[in-house]
Parts: sequence; C-alpha cells; structure tokens
Amino acid sequence: MAMGRFHSRSYESWPFRRRLDGAPDPELNSKKIQEPSPPRMDDAEANILASLGRVRLCDLAAADGLPSDGYKMCVSALTQSLAQYSAAVVELSPADGALLRSGLDSARLFFHQRGYGSGEAGGGGGGGGGSGDAREWCKTSGYYADPQMWLEMYDFRPGITPVEPNGVAELPPSGLPDMFSVLGKVSREVLDAISFSLNLRSSTFTELLDNIPLRSQEVSSSVLSACCHSRPSMEGAQQHSVASQDDEQLLMFSDQENQIDKTLLTLVKSDRSGLYIKDLQGRWILVDGDLGPLDIVVYPGLALYRETAGYVNPAVHKTEVGNLQDSMFGRCSLVFKLMPRSVARLSGEEMRAAGHGVDAQFQVPILVNDFMQTEHSANQLFPKNNEPSPHVEQEASYNFVMKRKKEGRKTKALPPSKRLRLEAQRVLKERVQDIADKKGIKLRFCSLRDCESHIKSLDRPCENIRTEIGWPPGVPFVHPHDLPNKAKLRFLEAYEPGWTASQQDLEVGSVV
Repeated sequence: MAMGRFHSRSYESWPFRRRLDGAPDPELNSKKIQEPSPPRMDDAEANILASLGRVRLCDLAAADGLPSDGYKMCVSALTQSLAQYSAAVVELSPADGALLRSGLDSARLFFHQRGYGSGEAGGGGGGGGGSGDAREWCKTSGYYADPQMWLEMYDFRPGITPVEPNGVAELPPSGLPDMFSVLGKVSREVLDAISFSLNLRSSTFTELLDNIPLRSQEVSSSVLSACCHSRPSMEGAQQHSVASQDDEQLLMFSDQENQIDKTLLTLVKSDRSGLYIKDLQGRWILVDGDLGPLDIVVYPGLALYRETAGYVNPAVHKTEVGNLQDSMFGRCSLVFKLMPRSVARLSGEEMRAAGHGVDAQFQVPILVNDFMQTEHSANQLFPKNNEPSPHVEQEASYNFVMKRKKEGRKTKALPPSKRLRLEAQRVLKERVQDIADKKGIKLRFCSLRDCESHIKSLDRPCENIRTEIGWPPGVPFVHPHDLPNKAKLRFLEAYEPGWTASQQDLEVGSVV
C-alpha cells in the first residue's frame, strides 16, 4: 500500500500553470540567467523536469471565515504536487524574491573570500539530516565543511552567536536574519495549507514550533543554512572536474544520495539547478530546473511524516555536485529547515481527532529530541517500487477459482461467503489500490460501525477518498472483506461489472 499520499484531483484543474505547457514565458526569459542545459544521466529517468505544482504565497494566506475558491484551488495544487513529486514551488512577493537573490549573492561572496582548509571541517550539520552529531542537532551554527560531499555551509540559528576558534565573533553572510524571518513565514503558511487539506484544526502544528518571537534565552530549533557545493578551491574539486570534462554526459552526486531531512518542511533557493527528489513512481526528478526569479522549492521532511501519521511523505533527495567546472563559485543555495522544538512530542493525536486512521507505528508518542537521534533509512520507509510487467498484471487478475482450474488441481468448492471475501480482497488490491496510487491517495479505511454512521453524515472524514476513487454510493468505506455479503456484491459489481454472471459461468464450468 502506498504511503503518505494526499487526496488529489485532476491535474488539469491546477491553478497557476504558467511555464508548465512549454510555451515561452516572456517574464522568465527576460529575467532568468541563461545557464547550460542540465546534462543527461545514464538513467534517462533522472533528468525529468517535473511539472511541479506552483502556487503564490499571497494565495496561501489563510483568512477568517469560509475559504475562498482561490484558496481551495491553491491548497489543492500544493497538496497534489506534494503527493506526486514530494515537492512544490512557491512564488514569493517581488520584495522577498529580491531579498533572497541578494542573500545568494552575499553567500557566494562569503564562500569565495573564505579560504578552505581541512582543519575547518567538522562541527555542525545543518540541523535535521546533516552529517553532524545527532545529539547536537539544535545547536549547530557558524561555518562547517564536509569534503566528502563537496559541501560548505554557514548555519544561522537565532539565539546563538557563532565564534571563530580564536574567540572572535564570526562575520556571517549578510541578510540572514531577514531571510530567516521571510522563509519562516513561508514555511508556516505552507504548514497551515497542509493542515487545511487534512481537515485538521487551524494552527495544529503551533505546539511543535518555536515561539514568535523567541523568548529571552531561547535558541531557535529551525535553521537557515547558506550552502556552497563544489567550490573549486575545495579539496577533491579538481578530480571531479577532470572526470566531468572526460565525460560530459556524467552527473556526479554527493555521497549521500538518499537523504531525508528530519524536518517539518525544507525550503530551498539556489543559483543553479541540481536538486533531485524521488517522485511517486520512484524516479529522480530535477525539481529546480525551471524556476523563476521569485520561486523557491519546498518539500516535507520526516517530522511532518511522523506527525501526520504517514499521510505526507518525506522527500528523498540528492544534490548534483558535478559539472560545475565552469563556475568559479560552485553552486550556492539558501536552505531553510523548519524544525520542531526539541521538547515537543510527535504523537499524531490531531490526526486521530480529525477522524483519520492512524497505524500502530504512529500511535506511540516520541520526543523530538529522541526522534532526531534515531536512524531512519529511506529503504525502510520506501521499498523499491518494481513495476510489474503486463504479463504479471494479467496473471494477477485471475481469481482464486480460475487459478486452481488452470493448474488442474481438484479442490473442494469454496462456500459463497468465503469466495466473496477472497474476491473483495483481490479487487481491493488490484483495482482500488491502483486507482489510489495513480491519484496519489493514501487509503485509510474506517471501522464498519463508524462508517455506517458516516454514510448518513454530511461531514464525514472519508468523503474525499470515497469521491476520488469512485467508491460505490451507500457502501461503507471499510475493507471490502469486512462488508456484509450484500455490500460485497455491490462493491464487486461496481468495479467489475458482470462479476456475478462470471461466477455463475465458472460454477457451471467446474461442474462440467
């Protein structure tokens, strides 16, 4: 069963579809710096330019009263993109966009002027998924270098004043406090939109977040990192540059190719493309290859996955560090990581309160500090998704009786109730799950008693899922094998018209 999927609607209904249909965008062409087209990988799937959902920040701002149609469409576009690609694009205001571009220039100059030495490696980790000590995740600040990942970064965390080894206060890139404030606001607006899409109460995630503003002596759990990949002066840059020149089609990535941030949300603004995220189909998608001057990429992390009981998938990502030999500055980016407070708990209680099903693995609350020190593997969360061949799908579509007959085995005829249960399980696995996977929906079923009352309720929690997958009207939204026999028949006939007649033919054939 697919994990962590949002309810979705047809992609044709998305708002703000500029630059998605391939038509030239005069504004983009006039403002965007022309860069070399992204190189191709040996795996053709890795160079897909995804049509991410694009929303404007001003349209995500929630207001009192009934939600406007524009707000609901904007939330729908955002959540569809997170379900399909585990990422979305948010368009900022012109003033905020100019601030971030200025911040990128400042970060580029900061790293360019700073000499690199192996003795400076170590320390932080950027918070939430970095390579530092997990116990110090909420204390990282200042300059940090990781030669193995060809990465340099400067962590800005309000409440901490970084110092050089000689005790002198370190001079950071300019504008970090202002950019921290802007990106913090953006991330909270996105969280509120996700909360709305899941039918949670407003400000659901407030208890997990830092105070606004911070109280005296408080240190921010969230962090803003100015990052620089593959600066030529870094050790090892020459070797990977030579490799890139020998094979122009080769892409090189950091050693950690299946990274998952332990954040609620991560926001990224970079001066060159190179961020790849796995989509719903397990393909590597270049998510920042078609960004405008006001656009930033946002993707969810493990903390949000845990707090929403698996309804929102964390993004599995990697960063290209090769093919930058022509750049004297490398690839600079601003990365804002919205983190939960270390003393908060991830419990999923709000999901249960909203009527969502919560699996056993999410029902035990966990302290954020303990969560941050726990190892999480991408392979454990997302097993390899091997697409079955048409032949395999065809074989899987045969029912239990057909398989037994084809194999020539003589078995005792199943009682009707048992046959109904097996058929309902098969249809759930093959038909309903296929519909849900294609639309990015995570199936969560009610109990039979609860859902019988939901049928008569106007505001039932399972209504969106029922509508999206075309669940038969009047049939409780539960596992089909838990339905009464009459409801099972209606369920099967809805997804396989003529099923009853085919069963009668099979019975006649087996007697003959």
